[in-house]
Amino acid sequence: MSEPQSNRSSSTFAADLLASIVVFLVALPLCMGVALASGVPPEKAASVGIITGIIGGLVVGLIGGSPLQVSGPAAGLSVVVYELARTHGYEKIGLIVLLAGALQFLAGVCKLGQWFRAVSPAVIEGMLSGIGLLIFGSQFHIMLDGKPIGGGVANLAGIPQAAWNGIVAAGGLSGPAIVAVVTIAILVFWKSLVPKRLKIVPAPLVAVVVATVVCVAFGLELKRVDLPERLLDAVAWPAVSGLTTWQDWRSLLAAAVGMAIIASAETLLSASAVDRMTPTLRTNYDRELTAQGVGNMLCGLVGALPITGVIVRSSANVEAGAKTKLSAILHGIWLLLAVTMFTGVLRQVPTSSLAAILVYTGVKLMNFGIAKKLGEYGRFKIVIYFTTVVLIVVTDLLTGVIGGLLLASGHLLYTLSHLEIQREETADNRTINLRLRGAATFFRVPQIAKALESLPGNSIVHMHVEEVSYIDHACLDLLTNWKHQHLSLGGELILDWDSLESRSSAR
Repeated sequence: MSEPQSNRSSSTFAADLLASIVVFLVALPLCMGVALASGVPPEKAASVGIITGIIGGLVVGLIGGSPLQVSGPAAGLSVVVYELARTHGYEKIGLIVLLAGALQFLAGVCKLGQWFRAVSPAVIEGMLSGIGLLIFGSQFHIMLDGKPIGGGVANLAGIPQAAWNGIVAAGGLSGPAIVAVVTIAILVFWKSLVPKRLKIVPAPLVAVVVATVVCVAFGLELKRVDLPERLLDAVAWPAVSGLTTWQDWRSLLAAAVGMAIIASAETLLSASAVDRMTPTLRTNYDRELTAQGVGNMLCGLVGALPITGVIVRSSANVEAGAKTKLSAILHGIWLLLAVTMFTGVLRQVPTSSLAAILVYTGVKLMNFGIAKKLGEYGRFKIVIYFTTVVLIVVTDLLTGVIGGLLLASGHLLYTLSHLEIQREETADNRTINLRLRGAATFFRVPQIAKALESLPGNSIVHMHVEEVSYIDHACLDLLTNWKHQHLSLGGELILDWDSLESRSSAR
């Protein structure tokens, strides 16, 4: 006997309600921490991060195409925003996010959602590891109440000095260092030490609460989260002042294109991962991309951060038992209530604890062991991976991703056009076996011609083409002409023409 509809509805609502609370508890510290990592002015960072999470929950959660994915500010895009803020000024970030959202919306309407998933795994893993390094390098300084030095290399190189100033030079653990140690220890050991019934409580929330209690109890002097009196005080409309030339607009549009590509790829890859966790649900990628565009246009209008689908919050949503998109929507409501009703509590949170969460996140993203697994699919995958990582750290995220994509595309082009020609002499010194393996394209005409011209004019050539995956018209024409020439010199050619032509572009 089937369960009554009302019972199913109430059980689904209960599951979504519980999952929304879990996701909210995960999202709250991450929203504030990501905003700080993005270079948002400290007095606005917490509010801006939470506003982004609210839009991700209420808007994208409502109209999105991925039922259980949760959207909000992402640690990966914090690197992009930070670099763009250094280049264009933070006041232009809203306009860039608005333009990026418009591009995402158009891409979704034009049914381009699946194309953003067509990225080499080596590039994706390299991007994640590179982002992890950048987050680790910048947030290590904030974790000790300092400031990032500059770019990725400078931040990483400055870590020993920051550690000396924050720990050794202070004559022991300073207040920020104590908070950082407490936070990271809880993140590492929480799930392995607590009873099973408490594991549903998110480790980041526990870490922030304990760190805040430690600060208050021991009167530690360190930076705290800054919140305006009203949430609307953090809203900043897109700034167009100073954009007087086409060059200015072209630079901003290029930044928006880069942000749209990275945000879309991260979102849709996250949605794909959520689909694997929920076999009965499937993402409508074009609808999800369109919803992300709407969300980012709204974020740009109010001066918030860019939105993406976030795998950490989405995984927490699935693991907490969410059934529908209601859980993501409700988590946005809880964020709104938190920033409007509990500002006094949030102002006690130490920024070093939020930065420590991101340092831990960065370390987890730096999964360099993945290189060994990528090597199983060819050594060049490892080259693509590490090239992407290095370019991201040395230059910026967009340059690194583009560099990795170009390298992967070049390798694919080489693979598709690669041809091996093996020559085997027989005992009679007249019969020659010529074995071809790979793709015979016009790129390989000189290689094939050279091999054919080296054959004696009166030889019997047995050409084996069983392992030729493709042959184009240029190579087929070359073989046909050479055959006539070779026969006129007294030679002979044994070749399965029907088999070869079946793999020809001429058919």
